[in-house]
Amino acid sequence: MDSMALRLQQVSRSFGDGNAATRALDGISLDIHSGEVTGLIGPDGAGKTTLMRLCATLLAPDQGSVEVLGIDALADPIAVQSRIGYMPQRFGLYEDLTVQENLDLYADLQGLAVARRVTRYRELMEMTGLSPFTGRLAGKLSGGMKQKLGLACALLREPELLLLDEATVGVDPVSRRELWQIVYRQVREYGMSVLLSTAYLDEAERCDRVALLHQGRLLGMDRPAAFSAPLDGDCYRLDIPNGVSARRLQRRLQEHPSIADALIEGETLRVVTWPGQAPTPDLLAPEFTALAFTPLAPRFEDAFIRLLRRPEEKPTQLPSLKQTGTPAAQDIVIRAEHLERRFGDFLAVKGISFAVRRGEIFGLLGANGAGKSTTFRMLCGLLPVSSGHVSVAGHDLRHAAASARQRLGYMAQRFSLYGNLTVQQNLRFFSASYGLRGARQRERIDWALQNFELRPFAGHKAIDLSLGYKQRLAFAAALMHEPEILFLDEPTSGVDPIARREFWARTNALAEAGITILVTTHFMEEANYCDKLVIMAEGDILAEGTPAQIKQQARSPQHPNPSMEDAFITLIEGHEVAA
Repeated sequence: MDSMALRLQQVSRSFGDGNAATRALDGISLDIHSGEVTGLIGPDGAGKTTLMRLCATLLAPDQGSVEVLGIDALADPIAVQSRIGYMPQRFGLYEDLTVQENLDLYADLQGLAVARRVTRYRELMEMTGLSPFTGRLAGKLSGGMKQKLGLACALLREPELLLLDEATVGVDPVSRRELWQIVYRQVREYGMSVLLSTAYLDEAERCDRVALLHQGRLLGMDRPAAFSAPLDGDCYRLDIPNGVSARRLQRRLQEHPSIADALIEGETLRVVTWPGQAPTPDLLAPEFTALAFTPLAPRFEDAFIRLLRRPEEKPTQLPSLKQTGTPAAQDIVIRAEHLERRFGDFLAVKGISFAVRRGEIFGLLGANGAGKSTTFRMLCGLLPVSSGHVSVAGHDLRHAAASARQRLGYMAQRFSLYGNLTVQQNLRFFSASYGLRGARQRERIDWALQNFELRPFAGHKAIDLSLGYKQRLAFAAALMHEPEILFLDEPTSGVDPIARREFWARTNALAEAGITILVTTHFMEEANYCDKLVIMAEGDILAEGTPAQIKQQARSPQHPNPSMEDAFITLIEGHEVAA
């Protein structure tokens, strides 16, 4: 029998007192095999971070035992900490120190012998590609580079067990792939054991085993293929008929009682049914007829969604909206012409041009540091334009930024509401900041509580909400004044696949009502929801078009049918080689 890197037996952990106590883990028993990569998966609030912190000896269980590398974690936490590496969700880099100074600091904290440091630093810097940047301040690194530096700091002592809590949140697909190449190299060369939590289920599918948590309980643990095997015969590709709105077809499928999941994948929909519910060509008649369903092999994400949903569960409640007009070819509501942004001598955005039409979902994609966030902030008036022209809703942002912003909604990349205010207080504050008063303000607050299913949490502090409900609150606050244009900056970063589906159901409904949406995202599957998108690299536009046109540019004999992530990586890497 192989040895165990981790063993949890009947572990429970609660937070709070009395009736207000929340049970984060409820009788968890779990064995993590040595020398393997184990994925810890579950929706927001499942207990993943609590379990990670117990394994890192940062928390103690209320009940049960935690054994790490054969050591009783409660009896000897210092011995455990000396043999593991832990990278929490927000790794504590010191942004006013250089890359080298961060390495030195963590080497001191971990007691790494001075004689070992030079060699280990060189190995880690070459492995992460950070060798040219050791003198750069950590705060000046891109998001992907920060994550790689955080991982390097966690690996300084070559730990026997590595704990990674959402290590790839907020990084682009190229950086994400590079991070996992580093992790698997540690497993291969050093026999390291890894326990990782992730919101990316394609990462979970590459793990040796997966533990699935829900509401503090273990639903199952097995190899990823064992979770997806029961769905054999229940997964299909649906080609979208010509002239049919993919968003409308998806919504109708999601509402059908035989369908467990429907996901837009470019020019097709991926459809998962409940057991024994094979779809027929007239499934959605009379609105849609002659639908062609082709069987597909199941994947882990299909199993995740079907395990955590119930057939009787109601579809996501879509916001009730007034129509702002139907899209028109000549109706351009955002126009960027020769847009530039300088920071001192550094040119972050290099004279780019594009246009967004009413009712479109327009995506801004790019590797970390490509300039998309800078572009995004200029478009919504948060950052002055160095040169070029930007008009939003008919307003020149150089001269009428305040007027334009009254017609915009903005949802920030990181939760930016007020944690110590309740849900209702946040909605009241943001509605007032948009100029809403009296009956109109009360009407919009009631609309938000109802349409985003926040009413049961109206009196809860925002800081106490799960990440998925924080996202709902931020989304609702951005819509209080019924904007014509909505800016969404990586709105689903870190949330689980079910919350992402709920978010996009609401976003698609907004687009159907004629609201124009500009979105940045690192989830390439979400790019399939865009009507049009641009991919940026080093401050310039690398590719522009529909998702199908972008994927066409990456088609090759090796990738005859590339996914959006394949296309993104191919285009970015091709640009780097050419440069």
